[in-house]
Amino acid sequence: MKSIISLALAGMLGLTSLVGADFNVDTSHSNIGFKVKHMMISNVTGNFQEFEGSFSLDEKSKVLSSIEGTVTVSSITTQNKKRDDHLRSADFFDAEKYPQMTLKLIKHEGDKAIVELTIKDVTKQIEMEVEDVSGIIKDPWGNSRAALALEGKIDRKAFNINFNKMLETGGLLVDDKVKLNIELEGIMTQG
Repeated sequence: MKSIISLALAGMLGLTSLVGADFNVDTSHSNIGFKVKHMMISNVTGNFQEFEGSFSLDEKSKVLSSIEGTVTVSSITTQNKKRDDHLRSADFFDAEKYPQMTLKLIKHEGDKAIVELTIKDVTKQIEMEVEDVSGIIKDPWGNSRAALALEGKIDRKAFNINFNKMLETGGLLVDDKVKLNIELEGIMTQG
């Protein structure tokens, strides 16, 4: 009987390590950013200031079993009010009609992740590079923390973000390719 109980406990402990630890994103130590070519000669960078999310991580393998996040579109900032207002308009994100973007992990294997990204009610699977998956550490206040970074590219037109203007030189005002940079630090949930 003791053997059966021991096997059952070992099985439950093994299952726990396969499932991983759950973390809520600490928004004060995380960033949802992007970069896009402007007039084909320089880059505009920006980020979203309001977002929330969670992720699950197996500490030993550093494999992510889940990531889920929601971004408030109207919180976009490029440090230029006129441009930010234009990005919120129907020309770009149409933040009034589509107030949120979402991201969900489909699969993590090695240094690649397949995520499901939804912008303007268009959902696409994209591949992202997984970088800097940390182990779990204790902070000075007794919280367990972990962090990771994801980088990828999207074609904004695939998400119905179509606005553009031709330049006299023949180039475009805004490139179609947008680089995404997601840096997440999480605090382990209790329970």
